[in-house]
Order: sequence, then C-alpha cells, then structure tokens
Amino acid sequence: MIPSDPWDRETARSYDTPDTGMFAPELLRQTVDRLAALAGGGRVLEFAIGTGRVAVPLRERGVSVTGIELSTAMIDELRAKADEAAIPVIVGDMATVLAPGRFSLVYLVYNTITNLLTQKEQVACFRNAARHLEAGGRFVVELGVPDLRKLPPGQTAVVFADEPGYIGLDTYDVLNQRVVSHHFRFGDDRQANLLRSAHRYIWPSELDLMAELAGFDLEERSADWTGTPFTAESGSHVSVYRLATR
Repeated sequence: MIPSDPWDRETARSYDTPDTGMFAPELLRQTVDRLAALAGGGRVLEFAIGTGRVAVPLRERGVSVTGIELSTAMIDELRAKADEAAIPVIVGDMATVLAPGRFSLVYLVYNTITNLLTQKEQVACFRNAARHLEAGGRFVVELGVPDLRKLPPGQTAVVFADEPGYIGLDTYDVLNQRVVSHHFRFGDDRQANLLRSAHRYIWPSELDLMAELAGFDLEERSADWTGTPFTAESGSHVSVYRLATR
C-alpha cells in the first residue's frame, strides 16, 4: 500500500541531499541558468515548489519567484531558507489552484507532473499553467522518459539505482501507465528505511498533445538543461512550451 501522503514531515525533513543527486551544484547551476534566461526578466511560477531546491537559487539570481505546493511539510522546509516575502507560496494542487497575477514563465522540474495520477489531472495542470501566463509565456517541464525497454515480458520491476546505502526500484503497471518508485536507504545494520511514491508516466508525444489541448506549441525539447539534443536514447527531456498567440 502506498502512503496517502508520501510528502509528509518525515519525508520533507530528509528530502534535501546537499551537493549530491538532484542537489549537485553543477546541475542546479545549469537548471537556474536556463530558467533565468527563459524568464527574460519576468515573474516566474514554480508548480510543486517543494523545499525550494530550484526556487531559492533562482531567487538569489534576482528572479521573482512564486510557488504552488500541496505539502505544508515541504513548505516548512522551504521557510527555513526563504521567508514569505522572498518567495510567496500558495498552498494547493498545482492542477487547480491559482496564484495572483501573471507570469512570463511557469515551470515543473524533476518529474513532478507525474505525481498527478490521471491523464485528466495532468491535462488540467497544463491548462492551469496557461491560466497563469502572459501572452506568449512559456511552460517548462522536466521529465524522464519511461524506461519500459528494460521490462522483458512478464517482468514488472526494474532497479534504477544501486549505490552504497541505497537501492531504487520501480514497479510498473503498464496497463494503467502507473509506476511506483521504491527508495531503500540502509546502513551497516539490519534496518532499512523505505519511501514509496506513485506516479503516472507520460510519453513525450502524449505530453505534446496535453500541451496542444491547453493552447501551447512545443518550442524546444532537449535532453537536459544545457541543450543537449534529444534522441531516442535520451533518458529524460526538458520541454519548453510557448502559449500560442493565434
């Protein structure tokens, strides 16, 4: 059984991994560089802002950042880094809740759109991004490519990480386009800590159709934040959608 609230206080307190993984300084620099350039000096909105991994360094770059976040525990962790005056946050679901004003850029990083577990909710997320944008504004989505080529017939699980003190395992329901990520962390004793989270994975072509339904055109897709070309072998992508003006 998956916890009803995988982003609870315990998870929030252990979410940040300073200088490693998605908190690696070079990755953060590349992410912030690209987002700041896309913002073009305008206001930006982060869906699922979490503990501020991207928002805090982006704000330090001088970009005006507002966030939407469902987990109050994650917001509490963000507040240890930046107060409400520096980074305002609206509590609620990124598919429905509205932040005041208009923005030049809305962004969603690190697979967060897959936390919405139905196609309908994911389409609503695109439409909510469109509601927040100025004419010609952009919506940026960072997303992994479903790794189903590793699944032989009859197998439902794939190990995606095997590191000292950590094993990551995904279990798939390919009929319903669902995946549950299992994160096992352990030391030298016999005890282990388990975090599980459910996701609905999205193919790039399906993501593009969601964007079109919400009035966006695909402006650019790259394999990472530095603009590496996206190919059939890419494990992830950064997709930039522009709100159509026609």
